[in-house]
Amino acid sequence: MAWLDVFRTVAYLGSFTAAGERMGFTQSAISRQIATLERELGTPLFDRLARGVRLTEHGRALLPHAEAMLERLDTTRRDLDALTELTAGRLRVGAFDSANAALVPGALAAFRAAHPDVAISLTEGLAAHLLDLLREGAIDLALVASYTEPTDDGDQFDFRPLMEDPVLVALPRGHRLAGRRRLRLAELADEPWIAARRHAESTLLAACVRSGFQPRIEYAVSAWTAKLGLVAAGLGATLIPSLAARVSRPGIALIRLHPDDTPVRQVYTATRRGQRVPPAVEAFGAFLREAAAGR
Repeated sequence: MAWLDVFRTVAYLGSFTAAGERMGFTQSAISRQIATLERELGTPLFDRLARGVRLTEHGRALLPHAEAMLERLDTTRRDLDALTELTAGRLRVGAFDSANAALVPGALAAFRAAHPDVAISLTEGLAAHLLDLLREGAIDLALVASYTEPTDDGDQFDFRPLMEDPVLVALPRGHRLAGRRRLRLAELADEPWIAARRHAESTLLAACVRSGFQPRIEYAVSAWTAKLGLVAAGLGATLIPSLAARVSRPGIALIRLHPDDTPVRQVYTATRRGQRVPPAVEAFGAFLREAAAGR
C-alpha cells in the first residue's frame, strides 16, 4: 500500500523529484520504490522522460485501482479510529434483574450522553445464562451477583468486584417498626412475609431460618415490583437487595438489618479471559463504577 501511495503521488505530479519533496523522500528513494512496484507487477508503470515521467498504458490502468485501494484503506483507518475514540462501535451488556432497576440504567444513560454514536444493547438474565452468552461472544460484559465467590471451572472469565449489595427489610410505612434505623430479623418472627417461593430456604428468607424462626410466607411472587406492591398495601414484609430497593415506591420503609442478620451479595463484572476488552466496555466500566458508588 505504501508503494501504491508513492505511485499515485508520482502519477499526479509527473515527477519523482516533486513526489519526493511532497512525501519527505529523496528522488532516488522514490525511484527505488517505483522500480520495486514495477518488478512486483511485472510491467513498467512510467516512461522516464528527460523532464519528469509519464504513465504507461499499464500505469493508467493501475491508477484507478490504486486510488480505490488507498481510499478503502483510509476508510478502514477511520473506522478503526472511530472504535478507539468511541464515535462508533457497540456496547453489549448483560445484567441480572435488580441491577437493571437503577444501577445499569444510570450507567448506560451517562455512557450514552458521553458517547451517543455507540450502539447499546442490554440483555437480562441469571448468572449462568449471562456467562453462557459471554462465552459465546453474544455479549461483551456481564454483571453477575453471588453470595459466595463466583466459580469458573473452565477458567474462561475475569471477574472484578464492583460493589456489595446488602439485603434490606421492606415494611409498610405504617408498620410499628417502620421508624427504626436497624432491626434484628427475630423481631419480625410473627410477621406475614412475601417471598419468591413458599420454601423459605430457597429464597432470601433463608436468613430468617438462620435467625431461629420459620417465616410465615403469605404471598409468593417473583417480581420485585409485585413484592413491593404487596408491602406498600400493608400485606407483609419482604427482604430486598439494596440494588432493587433503589426504585422503591411510596408507602414503604426500607430498614437496614443487624450485620449478623444481613445477607450480603457481591456484584461482579465479568469479561472473557484472554481477549482484549473492547474500548466501549472499558469506558462503560468507569460509568458503572460511578453508578455503583452512588455518585
